[in-house]
Amino acid sequence: MSKSKFLKSELYRKEIHDLIPGGAHTYSKGDDQFPFNSPAAIYRGKGSFVWDLDGNKFLDCSMGLTSVSLGHAYEPIISAVIKELDKGVNFQRPSYIEREMAQTFLKLVPQHDRIKFSKNGSTSTTAAVKLARAYTGRKLIAFPDDHPFYSYDDWFIGKTLCNKGVPKEIKDLAVTFKSCDISSLEKLFKDYPNQIAAVISEPERSSCSSCSSSNCELSPGKFLLKAIELAKLNGSIFILDEMITGFKIDFPGAISKYNLSPDLATWGKGIANGFSFSALTGKKKIMDLGGILKEGEEKVFLTSTTHGGETHAIRAGIKTIEIFKKKNVIKHNHEIGSIIIKKSKDLIKKFELEDFIQIFPCNWMVTFLFKDSKKKLCNYFKTLFFQEMINNGVLFQGIFVPCYSHSKFEIEVFLIAFQKALNIYKKALINGYKKYYSYKPVKPVFRKYN
Repeated sequence: MSKSKFLKSELYRKEIHDLIPGGAHTYSKGDDQFPFNSPAAIYRGKGSFVWDLDGNKFLDCSMGLTSVSLGHAYEPIISAVIKELDKGVNFQRPSYIEREMAQTFLKLVPQHDRIKFSKNGSTSTTAAVKLARAYTGRKLIAFPDDHPFYSYDDWFIGKTLCNKGVPKEIKDLAVTFKSCDISSLEKLFKDYPNQIAAVISEPERSSCSSCSSSNCELSPGKFLLKAIELAKLNGSIFILDEMITGFKIDFPGAISKYNLSPDLATWGKGIANGFSFSALTGKKKIMDLGGILKEGEEKVFLTSTTHGGETHAIRAGIKTIEIFKKKNVIKHNHEIGSIIIKKSKDLIKKFELEDFIQIFPCNWMVTFLFKDSKKKLCNYFKTLFFQEMINNGVLFQGIFVPCYSHSKFEIEVFLIAFQKALNIYKKALINGYKKYYSYKPVKPVFRKYN
């Protein structure tokens, strides 16, 4: 796909950075995350495809950064939302629909008694952290050092490379351990006795779900069961972050897949098919610290979001749950993911590139890694592959997130582009990537300098 096909995109790209810091409201959608030949902005989406400002059509592989679980503009969701919009969006008092959603969602997680809505994942995880500190009277928060993101708030960002603006005192309130390594977590509790308020962890990473990583001491399920028990023994709260895994690895998530009983859990992304809706669920004794009924008791200001109860987003969530129950979306999505894994591996083998392109066999989010001629991870070769996928009509960032709108047709579109990209990739390994790509490579979101 030639650069001339992105005329409107190029104008957009020139103007947007003078209006919005970073050029987007999510860093993962920024220009530095894509090659030069990518669309600068999306105009519309339908099913598993998106169209940019210039009318170019692309297969969507990440589905709104994993948030679109059924498909773009999925008709049953849109119809339900439009019907709700006719009643109004935001009121002086709670909408009737808040009770409906609370009852509906809590039935999915019988481990928990209470729920609090918000508009994004960071708000929910930060609320959980605040509750844990209030309940335990402790300060420190522990999380795996190899998981990418928990919140844009200081308690997490302070521990990343992007910590400018976060006081050292805040940075020091976070401690880290290794994923699926119970001894690493045990050591934390020894090093910081009676100081850790909460352990927060994503249940699975796409790169670790099958225990393919040599760094994993235990499978995710066994680790989580032990970690929850360890937190309990040490007087800490365990927070299960289901932002990515919810409505993907199981329905509703790891909490059901592994029969877990965390103190708190956070939800978002795919639970409302891309609409802005997130939730914190938890046990009564902790969640009620944010309540108002216990006269004379000190109150935790949990979350208080004007838009947390917007009716259309809640309706989208209720309808999404209904569809997941009726259509066994999880089974469909996992089957799509498994086919992508198998057929992609077959093509990699055909091109004799097994040493240079790695696939983690995770059917709910297929992840690809790209290496240079020395078999080392390389952003230039990764960018080259992204470029070639885009040239062939596939918007690709190294992951494939199955959704209910993906079918055999979409698989074929992906594989045709994948094969063409492999052909260029193999040539680049022989002749050098500069012959095929001469622009800046994509960059990590979390980096110290631009």
